[in-house]
Amino acid sequence: MTDSPKRILVLGVGNILFTDEGIGVRAVTELERLYDVSENVTLMDGGTLGTRLMDPILNCDMLIVIDAVLGDGPAGSIYRLTGEDLRKSLAFKDSMHQTDLVDTLIMCELVGTRPDAVIIGMEPEDYHTMALELSPVSQERQEALMGFVLEEIAKAGGSFTKKAVPGPLTQEREQCA
Repeated sequence: MTDSPKRILVLGVGNILFTDEGIGVRAVTELERLYDVSENVTLMDGGTLGTRLMDPILNCDMLIVIDAVLGDGPAGSIYRLTGEDLRKSLAFKDSMHQTDLVDTLIMCELVGTRPDAVIIGMEPEDYHTMALELSPVSQERQEALMGFVLEEIAKAGGSFTKKAVPGPLTQEREQCA
């Protein structure tokens, strides 16, 4: 057994064009903006890539997925899912994506490397309306969602520090001419 730290992949998934379906991607973007993470942690916008995420998943020991989760709770509820409960995540259901992430994990297992996986997800308020912004409830709960993700990073052997000067908000960038 080696003493090298676990390779941790924090994967934000979802479609940012449909309001709260983009919860995971928005959370990863905020984590990148607000925190520096240890070298064994990778923050990644997985969008709706499906099986194209196999390579990064195959190269990690711990997979932390951030996504919208249909758990029958009120909008803004935060869930921690493992095992069979993974299918409550929108990314783990057959949807607009070419395949779901459970199938991708099964394919990883077939080639010999399936990481431990956990989903930190939030109950969406609206994931049908085409809009780039998160719903007000999801915006209010983003900080709590990120807190649970940071806890998972620490449990898995990663570390993080809050940046003294956070990166710019996407909305603050200069507009193209």
